[in-house]
Amino acid sequence: MIELGKKNSLEILRDTSVGLFLGDDEGNDVLLPNKYVPEGYEIGKTIEVFCYLDYDERPVATTLEPYIMLGEFRLLQVAEINEFGAFMQWGLEKHLLVPFREQRDKMKEGQWYVVHCYLDSRSGRLVASNKLDKFLSNESLQFREWDEVDLVVTRQTDLGWEVIVNEKHKGLVYFNEVFKTINIGDVLPGCVKTIRKDNKIDISLQPLGSRVLEPAANKIYNVIKEQGGFLGLHDKSGPEEIRDIMQMSKKTFKKGLGTLYKARKIKLEDDGIRLAED
Repeated sequence: MIELGKKNSLEILRDTSVGLFLGDDEGNDVLLPNKYVPEGYEIGKTIEVFCYLDYDERPVATTLEPYIMLGEFRLLQVAEINEFGAFMQWGLEKHLLVPFREQRDKMKEGQWYVVHCYLDSRSGRLVASNKLDKFLSNESLQFREWDEVDLVVTRQTDLGWEVIVNEKHKGLVYFNEVFKTINIGDVLPGCVKTIRKDNKIDISLQPLGSRVLEPAANKIYNVIKEQGGFLGLHDKSGPEEIRDIMQMSKKTFKKGLGTLYKARKIKLEDDGIRLAED
């Protein structure tokens, strides 16, 4: 089956004057226009392509890499506005439509918005929406606390940053647990910190529990090496100074120091940390 909005691995069936025809194992085929045909192709080999509808509403394949695919949430820029809606730049020749009915607020040309790509049941076309909540649900969660997840940052609230979790759910990263600069549209790894009784999800941008020790220790060790073997921080340094230099909390920093000290990788001095001699 050839799926619109997704990557498809298809067989190269035949070469024509307009391009290559590619097919799946169910007898369906799609055109890969000449401008996307790679050098050195062979009939019978498979090729990975992205499929969508062209200007004439016909399925077409491309080797271009879209900024967003079916079911994803991504930050895109409005290329133009017309009587049908906003058209977003998504890395392909034909822009991605956000109909007026799918705009939370009236979009403006040149502005950036987090949108969701979906297949419109009425037209069969790939379209986008920035009414994000209608595509998210926390009723049934497919992970547990401490699990690693993929995040998309959507907006800033009074408490912290709202994030989309695994392209399905809504979560929150509290301001006091953010130790690096993040922006709307950022795609980040994270961990599930807490699942509340009402299924609200608290997210950490740092690994949790004992797993925080090794990454933190490694980061501290590498920074000390980059600084020539000495770092002017220690366990009495202020949390803001540690956050600015190391992009981690003081608690995580102290745990990382403890790991390095026990492994005899560092020496703790009054004015900082020095790498131990091997």
